[in-house]
Amino acid sequence: MNICVVGLGYIGLPTAAVFARAGFNVLGVDVNERVINLINKGKVHLEEVGLHKVVQEVVDAGKLRASLKIEEADVFIIAVPTPIYDNLNVNLQYVISAIKSIIPYVKKGNIVIVESTIPPKTIDDVIVPIFEATGWNVKEDIYLAHCPERVLPGRILVELVENTRIVGGYTPLAAYKAAEIYRKIVTGEVIETQAVTAEMSKLMENTYRDVNIALANELVKISSQLGINALEVIKLANQHPRVNIHLPGPGVGGHCLAVDPYFIIEKAQEVSPLIANARQINNSMPHFVVDHIGKIINEGAKIALFGLAYKGNIDDVRESPAIKIIELLKEKGYQLGIYDPHVTQEKVTFPLVSFEEAIVGAECILVLTDHNEFKSLDERSIELNMEQPVIFDTKDCVNVISNNIIYYNYNNLFKMKSIMKEVVV
Repeated sequence: MNICVVGLGYIGLPTAAVFARAGFNVLGVDVNERVINLINKGKVHLEEVGLHKVVQEVVDAGKLRASLKIEEADVFIIAVPTPIYDNLNVNLQYVISAIKSIIPYVKKGNIVIVESTIPPKTIDDVIVPIFEATGWNVKEDIYLAHCPERVLPGRILVELVENTRIVGGYTPLAAYKAAEIYRKIVTGEVIETQAVTAEMSKLMENTYRDVNIALANELVKISSQLGINALEVIKLANQHPRVNIHLPGPGVGGHCLAVDPYFIIEKAQEVSPLIANARQINNSMPHFVVDHIGKIINEGAKIALFGLAYKGNIDDVRESPAIKIIELLKEKGYQLGIYDPHVTQEKVTFPLVSFEEAIVGAECILVLTDHNEFKSLDERSIELNMEQPVIFDTKDCVNVISNNIIYYNYNNLFKMKSIMKEVVV
């Protein structure tokens, strides 16, 4: 069976690789010629645990190849981005373009699966009319379904196989046909449902987490004002068997949590105030972090900024709060030494430096990502290169041993002003 995967990004490439590993003949299509060339050499353009090895194996075996052009297939999988416009409404142009690009190659009986995250009713109100406008009877001629990805970066290859998959069909038969494809690679349960239900379930999975993180972030703000150890509160509250408060941070990033709630808000703005308020709280955290930096050092001082990726041990900077924090710090005149051992220079527009270059002359280390490399820092180098070492750890990941390093996390923000005054005196 031949599968064509359109979009070879963080989800499309692993999906193509997993199907190829299962024995399918897979064609991966992307608009980026560099990506195509890399994949056809058995190389990858993004960091994901185990992905390079699998891609190398399936390319060498002739089961996966990449191209700029669509070809006929039995199954088409759409895995292109769905970003948001400045007005926070969804941009479906990549999905629409991908659907239109495959239509000349679709045959009767083909399975078409949209994996891209999409607002509720997109299959019904957007995708189906595109097919119908070109003469297809979607209920009888093809099998159209939505099967959203639900994986964790860093574990994508594992979770593509082990996680439960939700397959929503435009018709019950379409759901069954698409589900049978996933049952070839998934060891977890594959659940069939309606397309609109699958669309909303994906969005609510990420919205639940976004709202929970907003609760934790709001707790940090309250605790900072009242002099309470926020992280200790979360730890103790989570001892309750039915409580699971998520961890706070410098904001929410990634293409899912920071974006998906807007897909719901757009469709039902008047009745989604909780979701909208959670987004506002999480979007305010970069400002909160920068405000507290102002309590530690003066404007114009140098900051060693550690971490650009939105989560630890990956290279994904999409919607990362670190990007906004950098913009805000630059506006205030701070000098920045930006270091991330996982992110390459080509992914960002500002210069990256080494650990040593970042800390030289810095008055504060601001930790924004919980990479493993940050959990145990070279404290001797920090003490030698920073006159008065201060670490502000927004991810609660750094283990500080030296008594010569002042350490702040979300447990002791309320001590910032008083301690720094004592040091100055």
